[in-house]
Amino acid sequence: MINLTYLHQHKAICPILVLPPLQKAFHTLIDSFITDKIGISENFLGLLLASQLKENLTGLYAASLLLSAGTGNELRVTHNKSVRSDKIYWLDRKHNNTCENDFFDLMDHFVSYLNSTCYTGITGYEFHYAMYEEGSFYKKHLDQFKNNDSRQYSMIIYLNEGWQQGDGGELCIHHDDQHLQHVSPQNCKGVFFKSSELLHEVLVSNKPRLSITGWLKIG
Repeated sequence: MINLTYLHQHKAICPILVLPPLQKAFHTLIDSFITDKIGISENFLGLLLASQLKENLTGLYAASLLLSAGTGNELRVTHNKSVRSDKIYWLDRKHNNTCENDFFDLMDHFVSYLNSTCYTGITGYEFHYAMYEEGSFYKKHLDQFKNNDSRQYSMIIYLNEGWQQGDGGELCIHHDDQHLQHVSPQNCKGVFFKSSELLHEVLVSNKPRLSITGWLKIG
């Protein structure tokens, strides 16, 4: 077993025995994380599942089932639209929604792959849909709570077909050496980084911006 933090510190690559299409996407995400502290896979989701998830999210939004997002955890939640103005809906297998369950199956495969190749010890996860309406944003923050370190890795999967430069809504990563990295929220793209390390923000979106956001957890 190989420790992912050790690999990142030493710029090594996780050993891969076989690379079928699904594992190739996983490897791309992990390998780029090791190199750059942020993993990016342009095709983490297949087009069909991305389309189904987008349809589900837009249906939930049309039915006014998304709620204004807050900051903090269940022990201390704050709603401040000058800090965060997106709307969210938590995914849950109890919904018995086919595409949500297909997404959870994908994440089960990814977590199993991550644990078996990089010894991360992930024991669970949580994910929600996120809708950034035109003009919405999320100011600079860390994902790991001060009073709870269970969130180990952050993941974002984008559901935006035809996203163009100028549409806004980029993920802006604040690296330790002060340089900024902008990640466009293009359809099917997956993003992966350490929840306790990278300050990041969502820049103002100039059109509706859809994603699934979540955290891989321990404990």
